[in-house]
Amino acid sequence: MKKNNNKVAVITGGGTGIGAATAKELAGTGVSVVVVGRRPKPLEEVVSLITSAGGEAVAHPADISDFSAMEGLVKKTVDRFGHIDLLVPNAAVHDASSIDGGDPEWWRTVITINVAGYLNTVRAFLPQMYIQGEGHIITVSSLSGRITYVGEPVYITSKHAQVAFTECLRKEATPRGIKVTIIEPGMVETPFIDNPVAAELKKTVLPLDPEDVARSIRFAFEQPDNSTICEISLRPKKQLL
Repeated sequence: MKKNNNKVAVITGGGTGIGAATAKELAGTGVSVVVVGRRPKPLEEVVSLITSAGGEAVAHPADISDFSAMEGLVKKTVDRFGHIDLLVPNAAVHDASSIDGGDPEWWRTVITINVAGYLNTVRAFLPQMYIQGEGHIITVSSLSGRITYVGEPVYITSKHAQVAFTECLRKEATPRGIKVTIIEPGMVETPFIDNPVAAELKKTVLPLDPEDVARSIRFAFEQPDNSTICEISLRPKKQLL
């Protein structure tokens, strides 16, 4: 029997990158995973890889900016599995622009997905965890939520908002039995680093793999019931920023 049999995890942004790596990492330990994203095809590919290896996974296409869709996701997950042990809000979009030259319409999308979408996701799932009296929320944010620099101002803003909200969530939800963790990776080898800021950094730094972040999420999730890892920041070995 695998370590995490009978555990259920929901992962947004689960079709690619860190989300897909996390789904596969957790499924390998016995967790039943629900992978969520806007594009069905990548979700189905992740599910196929997991099920072909003997794991259990479900694809659920949904837009996290739609709160009713998130409520529907909670209902379908509980209807199928009976409970939810872990929520990994991971879905995000990126922007690399200057403040005087960026596209305000895309900025609106960044804030809608990275901030409002994250809030929607937590708001939809938290009542179910309160009913259960237990659960774990592991937010995938970024070191960009702790520092500032030139080149990604709106993305940085959105990640700072995630960090602040997660800390509010921890203080509100912990007394009711819910664990709250935030993961803050540095540069990770995903499409997000296809920009001038990362290109300069990659001259001296080898990015993390998505699997590196996935292992950190698993580590936080597998702590004993009376132990919570509140925050993990991880950088590539030579990244100073």
